[in-house]
Amino acid sequence: MLKKSNSGKMVAVMQRRSFALGLSASFGLAGCSHGATGYDGPEVTAIVVNKGARKMYLLNNEEILRSYRVDLGFAPAGHKRIEGDGRTPEGTYVINRRNPESNYHLSLGISYPNARDRAQARALGKRPGGDIFIHGQPNNSKHRRRAERVEDWTAGCIAVKNAEMEEIYAMVRNGTVITLRP
Repeated sequence: MLKKSNSGKMVAVMQRRSFALGLSASFGLAGCSHGATGYDGPEVTAIVVNKGARKMYLLNNEEILRSYRVDLGFAPAGHKRIEGDGRTPEGTYVINRRNPESNYHLSLGISYPNARDRAQARALGKRPGGDIFIHGQPNNSKHRRRAERVEDWTAGCIAVKNAEMEEIYAMVRNGTVITLRP
């Protein structure tokens, strides 16, 4: 849906209910620091990933600040259940760490696995996996060439172009809620 912003520009607006943005208060997000500089626009209050559309949205409340095309895990359909399944998780998590020294061009950690994810994997006699990130392209040139040729090339992460990752890294704070939808 399009809506006129305070500045008079038309902006895309997402329905609050459809993306469960009210959850941010339950995670105690106040007082988180950026850890990066260069962005002085509206606060990113939530991230929404629509896996089926291969889109990620950075939101300020209901307003879409930015959208990006993303690559996902090599077997993206369904929720990540166990280590090595190639799936990108589904559900609500939090950005919980940043890595400027990543093997990929910058990365923001996602709090997968949570207690429920660990319990479900344990019930299968497996490990849930971890180290799920939003990141840029591989720093290794051989891996980067492969990533450029293949859609959904990660082991379960969310990948964007390097310039986009720099923007995301500057905009998103630790503690930001991320909801990953099918």
